[in-house]
Amino acid sequence: FLGMCSFLAVSKNVKTSLGLGLAVTFVLFVTLPINYLLQTKVLGPDLLIEGADLSYLSFILFIAVIAGITQLVEMAVEKYSPSLYAALGIFLPLIAVNCAIMGASLFMQQRVNMDASNTQAIKSVADSIVYAIGSGLGWTLAITSMGAIREKMQYSDVPKPLQGLGITFITVGLMALAMMCFSGIKI
Repeated sequence: FLGMCSFLAVSKNVKTSLGLGLAVTFVLFVTLPINYLLQTKVLGPDLLIEGADLSYLSFILFIAVIAGITQLVEMAVEKYSPSLYAALGIFLPLIAVNCAIMGASLFMQQRVNMDASNTQAIKSVADSIVYAIGSGLGWTLAITSMGAIREKMQYSDVPKPLQGLGITFITVGLMALAMMCFSGIKI
């Protein structure tokens, strides 16, 4: 499950969870097409330098793009929604190192390198945008659902040894099992 650090830390209520989920979705929406263009126009074999395959630079370039876009999002949230900025606290800058975003970029890279006849292959900027929005909204759904569950758990009679992270990990595990039912669906 990608993005667990911020998923567990920020999902204490629905409002904050939704705010972070939308911020992550926006960062994915901007970074994945940029990373797609880097992968297909700069980093592939014989693209920038004849005889050179620069794909080994993809990891560091993807991180740089994600960090830059995250910094812009952080500045925008601070300016236009100070309450959300205060609620997200340290976790907004941590979007830059959110493994969900890096994971989506690396999964996108895998799909770019798939055989063109494969229906899951990403073949265009539009495909990368759809993939980014789908990934971001899926993560937003998961973190917002967790926020709603944790809000309800505040008023539940949880046994003392399970209070806090114990019941949270159990809940996340059950949510992951529930989400596994979607793993074989192809649209």
